[in-house]
Amino acid sequence: MRTKALLLTAALSAAGVATSMAQAVYSVNAVGYVNTAVHPGFNLISNPLTATDNTIATLFKGVPVDTAVYKYIPGTGFAIAQYDGDVLAFLPASAASLTVVPGEGVFIKNPTATDFTITFVGEVSQGSLSHATPKGLSIQSSEVPQSGTAADLGLVGAPDDTIYQYDTTTHGYKISSFDGDTLAWAPALGTLKVGEAFFLKKVAASTWTRTFSVNTQ
Repeated sequence: MRTKALLLTAALSAAGVATSMAQAVYSVNAVGYVNTAVHPGFNLISNPLTATDNTIATLFKGVPVDTAVYKYIPGTGFAIAQYDGDVLAFLPASAASLTVVPGEGVFIKNPTATDFTITFVGEVSQGSLSHATPKGLSIQSSEVPQSGTAADLGLVGAPDDTIYQYDTTTHGYKISSFDGDTLAWAPALGTLKVGEAFFLKKVAASTWTRTFSVNTQ
């Protein structure tokens, strides 16, 4: 199989995927990796690639002791998995077995005073992509490892929908709502880095759809 690799640093204008947060490499079979920096404290991130095992236990294996991953379950709250220094695994097992796939996101808490890096390895989602955006609050992300605003990446707003983008510097949120009169997000949406997730509050359930191919983007 032909395996011409495209380094993202040389293909930014075509792929639109490199940011200060992540670097990636693609091959023609659409398999690659994304390096995501996790800053001290809370970070709202996604798994931008489909791995062979998308459980928290595997995706985040080897992070610093006491790192915690928070997966939000709409209508229930957070399921929390913490990396235990004695067993070198995430506990409890019920939370560690939860999956994080492209289109979803999690909070991750870095307990140290310095950044560390998580490397996601897997396949780039292609074709006709679609995932649910339920009524109420959920954590969302692009199914495709690209940077851009949520609107740039295919999310269609409805009146009074709200996006909350977490800022790791201020430890607060940038909040934008979809105005039914102007049919635009206000204040304007911020750019999402590759592998960054956000909270979305929907007035009514919908879907986030997009068609994507690494050969045309």
